[in-house]
Amino acid sequence: MASQVVKFAGLSDRDRKKVLALPSLGAGDRFELRVRRRDGDEQTVVLPRVAADAIEALLDHLRSGERVAVLAEDQELSPADASEILGISRPLVVHRMDIGDLPFRYVGKHRRASLKDVLALKAQIDGQRKAMEDLADDAEDLNLRYGI
Repeated sequence: MASQVVKFAGLSDRDRKKVLALPSLGAGDRFELRVRRRDGDEQTVVLPRVAADAIEALLDHLRSGERVAVLAEDQELSPADASEILGISRPLVVHRMDIGDLPFRYVGKHRRASLKDVLALKAQIDGQRKAMEDLADDAEDLNLRYGI
């Protein structure tokens, strides 16, 4: 059973067209979030600059059609959650844990890996995929140019 720690969210094409880019904040500007309830009540929350930057990055990714998830840096993930981030199957994540590619610890009988370690493995996998794609492109180019 997945722990549901990783929850990806995305916008529909219609909603993506409605979301505008946030204006750049200048010195002395404030970022405020206003919530208007169905009954007409309103609440305004002033957010610090770092929160505004995070919201801007989140909206940029959503507007470009990407799905996003918000996780804490020290978050621990189950193999199922790690598999979603890595784009590989859960059994392959467990294999990577067993061979030492992904550090983990047991919580009872359940494995948990830190988000930092999962993201480090993702960077490694992405680098390997890029290298393999480059090699395939080079081989195709050699074949087209020289018949090799």
